[in-house]
Amino acid sequence: MPQLTDTDHTDRTDHAIPEPATPDHALPDLDLDPEPAFPDAAPRVDGTPMGAPQEEGPVAAGDTWMTPAEYGASRAALWSGACVLITDPDGRVLVQTVDYRPDRLLPGGAVDAGEAPSAAAAREVYEELGIRDHYPRGLVVDWIPADTPGFEPEMRFPGEILHVFDGGTWDAERIAAIRLPAQEITGVHFAEPADLPGLMHPGDARRALSALRARIDGGGPVLLEDGRPTVPGALDRLGVLRTRRVPQRGDWWEGPAPEASVVHDRASWLFAPDGRVLVLIARDTGAARLPELTPDLVTSAPAPLGHLRAADGVRIRSAARLHALGPAVDPDHVRLLAAPEQVRDLCDWGPAAADQLAAVHAARVRLALPRPPRRPCTELPAEGLAW
Repeated sequence: MPQLTDTDHTDRTDHAIPEPATPDHALPDLDLDPEPAFPDAAPRVDGTPMGAPQEEGPVAAGDTWMTPAEYGASRAALWSGACVLITDPDGRVLVQTVDYRPDRLLPGGAVDAGEAPSAAAAREVYEELGIRDHYPRGLVVDWIPADTPGFEPEMRFPGEILHVFDGGTWDAERIAAIRLPAQEITGVHFAEPADLPGLMHPGDARRALSALRARIDGGGPVLLEDGRPTVPGALDRLGVLRTRRVPQRGDWWEGPAPEASVVHDRASWLFAPDGRVLVLIARDTGAARLPELTPDLVTSAPAPLGHLRAADGVRIRSAARLHALGPAVDPDHVRLLAAPEQVRDLCDWGPAAADQLAAVHAARVRLALPRPPRRPCTELPAEGLAW
């Protein structure tokens, strides 16, 4: 069905090392404020609690008398749509070319009358890509205003509520199984996240990037207004993935690098007490990278982890326990805590990423630290922190 606006995925590293128990000194949550509590019995338009019985007839008192028909007619009507965010193993986003508009779209379309949004998402992916599945996990819900450019006046576009669901990461076998319909969808390809604004309508690109950041954060569905989060998280505030990721590819090797190798960088996986690791985000580009050992970092003695080896040189990696952060010495980067899998999602490491993550989790277990769940990345204070 034309779209007028714009598998379950589990991170797993297989290894036989037993997992340690969660310590009592869990890291405090630094940027997640408790949600405000709403009244259990919010009033209706007539002032009665939601749980109270209503009699037929007018629904408001005083100067606001309305019959049920009048009240129903007063409510705003909006379109409803659903689409699906799908990535390949390199973290690129599946977009479609269509025969009715020049810009690219995520798979999806209109929610039919009486249809649940998740059912519409599954139906649209099957109609457009020939893949039958279900996508129960919502990433974002976006309110699209009625004055959004691009709609013909005769459409009388009233605005739209659009749901984006998580389609997970598709491997080569599933990608090869894509079958396009005879009309409407003319092609698909996987795009680097930073390229989406050049391929999509501005609102669609904002929504797709917000959905991708929400998936990396793992904090549950995010509310958007015209593609912008109403409560931006750290990844949104820093604009991660707005510039192309720098490929850091090669084969993963445990042990020291060959002598006389060209060393591109020496970075460390630095573990906080909750098992998350330190990652640096560039303020000007939103690019993510692992830290080098600098004077503001108080750590245990770093242990060699391995290296990425490519034809043009190596990237050496170590692991250590992070005891404290001093005041930030690098004004160009923001310090975050993230699960190792989230760091992987923010970078472009190629197929060797799985081997590096296995080594990282083995080091974490040796340090007697718990495996962290995927949760929103935490921005650390510039003045420092100690555990």
